[in-house]
Amino acid sequence: MSLKVIDTSLPDAKIVETDVFGDHRGFFTETYTKNKFEEAGINVEFTQDNQSLSVEPGVLRGMHYQLAPYSQTKLLRAVTGAIYDVIVDIRKGSPAYGKWEGFILSEYNHRQLLVPKGFAHGFVTLTPNVNVAYKVDGYYAPEADRGIAFDDPDLDIKWPMPVDHLILSEKDQHHPSFKDAEINFTYGEDK
Repeated sequence: MSLKVIDTSLPDAKIVETDVFGDHRGFFTETYTKNKFEEAGINVEFTQDNQSLSVEPGVLRGMHYQLAPYSQTKLLRAVTGAIYDVIVDIRKGSPAYGKWEGFILSEYNHRQLLVPKGFAHGFVTLTPNVNVAYKVDGYYAPEADRGIAFDDPDLDIKWPMPVDHLILSEKDQHHPSFKDAEINFTYGEDK
């Protein structure tokens, strides 16, 4: 089995594709194999697996991050359904500081997104009954939990549906703007 790692336009963020073997019964893939990831240059000690279910299309979860030293690298995939996954580089000094990129992750394309420390992350569901599974290399730290407004005009994220149709948690409706958010990441540190 091979592993394909694709650079994104944002430094250190990667798309990961694994071999998928399918036939009339379905498919098989290794979503994570430590030594293969290390050989591909992804040396992350994951400590926890998480999963979320979003029942309706248009559920937006984001834009989340944890302050250093509790920051997390994430490896995400859509187990069922499809999402539009967005990351924003919030590392001061990065050549891509304040820039975002979006990716479609689905049960059909089997793509995974490696989100490095120092990125805000969020996604919106494109289909019903979306299960998202992700690995993190650090534990949840409520005292370091932060977010940025998903509709910040300075970021100008292009969501694939009208923002007035999105379904958000109470918490995600009240994140500060990018310019007002508490951010303590510097490019080149905390990898």
